[in-house]
Amino acid sequence: MKSLAVFCGSSNGASTIYLEKAKKLGVELAKRNITLVYGGSSVGIMGAVADSVLEAGGKVIGVMPEFLEKKEIAHKSLTELIVVESMHERKAKMAELADGFMVLPGGPGTLEEFFEIFTWAQLGLHQKPCGLLNINHYYDPLIALFHHMSDEQFLHEKFRSMAMVDVEPSGLLDQFNTYEPPTVKTFITENQT
Repeated sequence: MKSLAVFCGSSNGASTIYLEKAKKLGVELAKRNITLVYGGSSVGIMGAVADSVLEAGGKVIGVMPEFLEKKEIAHKSLTELIVVESMHERKAKMAELADGFMVLPGGPGTLEEFFEIFTWAQLGLHQKPCGLLNINHYYDPLIALFHHMSDEQFLHEKFRSMAMVDVEPSGLLDQFNTYEPPTVKTFITENQT
């Protein structure tokens, strides 16, 4: 893995553990020579991940829509900042640049980014690993929902397991290194033309 897209909040969160783990992820990415691809902000846990990668000598590519450049406070010290027109273009560019996707705690925007990438994987539009860094049990309710979706037969087990989970950045990155994508979902059978 040469690059990792990280989706996360532009806030610090209620506990200092969110910033601590974000910084730990940044150090781990730099140590493994993995370029960080993220939303380009200098604030919140987004900024903390980027700062820690840069401080550890790693590379960081930010992708930010023009209208958010001031609102999210674009990071001025990145290896590269790519300014795009829209949120759709931002996600497409991040997906193009990344070899995998990791989600740290965040709000609705973070979840929207994760679910789109996860759905793309389920449909076979990419074969890159996706995972949740479950800091402070933040994603426990989402993990429970995935199990419920699977139990209720709205999500095949092989696709549920595509959302890898760990509490440590190193553990999740290790899982990414051994990831093998499942076969692509299809509703077509041999009997159909």
